Amino acid sequence: MKYLVRDKMLTIGDDYWIEDEDGRHAFLVDGKALRVRDTLELKDPDGHILITLREKLFSLRDAMTLERDERRLAVIRRKRLSLLRNHYLVTLAEGTELDVSGRLLDREFKIEYAGELLALVSRQWYRIRETYAVDVIREDADAALLIAVAVCVIRMAEKEREGGAGPDGDGGP
Repeated sequence: MKYLVRDKMLTIGDDYWIEDEDGRHAFLVDGKALRVRDTLELKDPDGHILITLREKLFSLRDAMTLERDERRLAVIRRKRLSLLRNHYLVTLAEGTELDVSGRLLDREFKIEYAGELLALVSRQWYRIRETYAVDVIREDADAALLIAVAVCVIRMAEKEREGGAGPDGDGGP
């Protein structure tokens, strides 16, 4: 199933809806303003919090955590030993790892588990400015988790670009 995301997510405090392919509200991204660290909540249409996305404090390298029911669900970090700059690793609480790679700033990337495609993020399906889709490939996949991963890695890539950090976070190329 495809989910339509409008790229307002980079402003803390803004709320926006993610719609399913039939145009129905599927998820609400609730940006929490005036927090010490970057915090978002992914909610269902009834307002129940599904996943909380937080910038990880006191991390040697940029990281975001995903929490479900106040328990850590995953940690997302840029993969250090990769030839690709836009390559992130999602470590789930039980140790499973998801791989995120592609052109993040262009909203053209994939989320995989052990080489199997779970979700494809792309602007190619939409010509509306600042809009992209998260296409959840596997029907049994956790759509909320995959959308939260997409939101996080885009935020992290944008922050890295704005900060002028190079691939190693040192300000160099």
